[in-house]
Amino acid sequence: MNAPKMTQVTGHIPPGHIPPGTTSVSNLLVGIPACAREVNGMPRHDTPARYAAAVLGGAGAVPIMIPPLGDAMLAVLERLDGLLIPGSPSNVHPTHYAGGDSQTPDLHDLERDATTLPLIRAAIARGIPVLAICRGIQELNVALGGTLHQQVHELDGRLDHRGGPGSLEQRYGPKHPIALSGELARIVGADAIMVNSLHGQAIDRPAPGLVVEALAEDGTIEAVRVTSGPGRAGGFACGLQWHPEWGYADNAASLAIFRAFGAACRAYQTGMNRKAA
Repeated sequence: MNAPKMTQVTGHIPPGHIPPGTTSVSNLLVGIPACAREVNGMPRHDTPARYAAAVLGGAGAVPIMIPPLGDAMLAVLERLDGLLIPGSPSNVHPTHYAGGDSQTPDLHDLERDATTLPLIRAAIARGIPVLAICRGIQELNVALGGTLHQQVHELDGRLDHRGGPGSLEQRYGPKHPIALSGELARIVGADAIMVNSLHGQAIDRPAPGLVVEALAEDGTIEAVRVTSGPGRAGGFACGLQWHPEWGYADNAASLAIFRAFGAACRAYQTGMNRKAA
């Protein structure tokens, strides 16, 4: 039996840098929902710059930040060709999946929950491509009716998937292998890759219409894909528990994922234009 092909998610790319040979920028628009934070007493809406850099350089699309202002943000979907749900230190509040009391009461962002969950459902219903990363895969699952483990590292037989101490390069460096299957394995061109790991929560029960396409060695779900439901997001709606945006340009698997996302956004835009004509 041949050993599985394996690549690593490593390296870092400066925000805004577009590496030579990546997809050229077009008129595609991809929305990135922001987090609600308070810095020095001042409310802010922001998200790490590396997500926009990966959308621009990897998917070949113009990134548009979506402020966490609830249902009013659904109107932006009329203008978007794709939706990227980024990671965050915060967790989805367990009231959204009947999860009982919060085990991380100081790590919630209710404004983001109120924005991303309806955005995900509406985007998928419209057929807009969705790429959901880290917290994003958890939001994707909850939005469609799934549940979460609130503290993976406290479960018997599970590893500690949190990033741990160290520099950013150390925390976002490769941590463990995952086994790929289905469409994700086809996109990446491998049935196993090394990934980083910076999450405390993870999918417990996958939502109806989701299929698991990656697993860690301890059984933690690392990727899912939407396979049924209205719209099916143009054939591309997937969630990843790791961070492919970190150093995407230096990693074949990560770049392949962002290029596939960009291609799906282009197909969606073309289809919408054709219908409009």
